[in-house]
Amino acid sequence: MNSPRYFALIPAAGVGARMGEKIPKQYVAIAGKPMLRRVLDTFSIAESVTHTFVVVSKDDAYIDTTLPVDQSHLSVLRVGGETRHQSVLNGLHAIREQVTDEDWILVHDAARPGLTITLIDALINTLQDDEVGGLLAVPVVDTLKRSGSGGRVDETVARDRLWAAQTPQMFRYGLLCRALEQAVTVTDEASAVEALGLQPKLVEGNARNFKVTLPHDVALAELYLKGLV
Repeated sequence: MNSPRYFALIPAAGVGARMGEKIPKQYVAIAGKPMLRRVLDTFSIAESVTHTFVVVSKDDAYIDTTLPVDQSHLSVLRVGGETRHQSVLNGLHAIREQVTDEDWILVHDAARPGLTITLIDALINTLQDDEVGGLLAVPVVDTLKRSGSGGRVDETVARDRLWAAQTPQMFRYGLLCRALEQAVTVTDEASAVEALGLQPKLVEGNARNFKVTLPHDVALAELYLKGLV
């Protein structure tokens, strides 16, 4: 029996409205290079990853000028949906003939340019024999408040055992397809797997692997990439 392989799937069909840019967020430059390109470059040097698939909208006008010169281990899938959930599921369906149910899929946000080979290796090494799969995440260290009416504090939420989810989120192809096909409303792959009654494993990530969402996040991401924080 062949050993399971590892494939990266990057949903990149969103518009990133909160960034306030004229181009989709994933193409905004971070330290001189589009965020998506930084993600693709990282996966391209990950020896454990067999191939990377990037999911974009069918009318994406930017992807062709963002791709690296060497595309031997990279494929563009123009099957993006209106939501992340739909884009990932469409991408999984599109690669059905190229993978087996036991192969691992690493789903990673295009807007997390701070991903490193070390984090990818830690995720794979921890989960390669796991029955469920899991995700990178970081323990919550801030005191959490739940708001009530009028923008006032309703209660303080205990942060014990709370983690902030990151990506990649890594699950076997067959399980991930089933989870996303049955899910109704989910914000990440792990929550879809949880809805099946399973418990994904948490693998400690790193603060540099945060998601660029708002304009001021760009400056912070650049500091991490330049090694200044």
